[in-house]
Amino acid sequence: MEPDADLLARLRAFSATAAFNRWCGLEITQAQAGSVKLTMPWRAELGQYTGLLHAGVQGALIDTACGAAAATLAGPVLATHYAVNCLRPAVGERFIAEARVVKPGRTQIFTTCELYAESAGQRTLVATGDTLLVPAPPPPGMA
Repeated sequence: MEPDADLLARLRAFSATAAFNRWCGLEITQAQAGSVKLTMPWRAELGQYTGLLHAGVQGALIDTACGAAAATLAGPVLATHYAVNCLRPAVGERFIAEARVVKPGRTQIFTTCELYAESAGQRTLVATGDTLLVPAPPPPGMA
């Protein structure tokens, strides 16, 4: 992924406006037109009753990464549908979501994402997801 420092800075600033993203500790670490990589450290507050990463948080990571990938091409977007496939228990020191735009469009943007758990430098695919997004007006103060 060829880095785009200006795009990365804009996406990080926009992501930081979301309280949920800040609470989760989401960080967009790479960005280029049509794709992003974001990371999140493990915290017990993000787990479900057996200590695994909650499936809802997995969905949030996939949704956020897909939205950021779409935003690299379309600006602000809203998800109209997303689907998550939990492939195995999500256990790790941190989680990495890699999303890309599959098909950009004027009214709909199709994206896909792979979510990895990382422990001791080893990455394991734990979930995949697809998102359908639509362009949205910029939020107040972000025009």
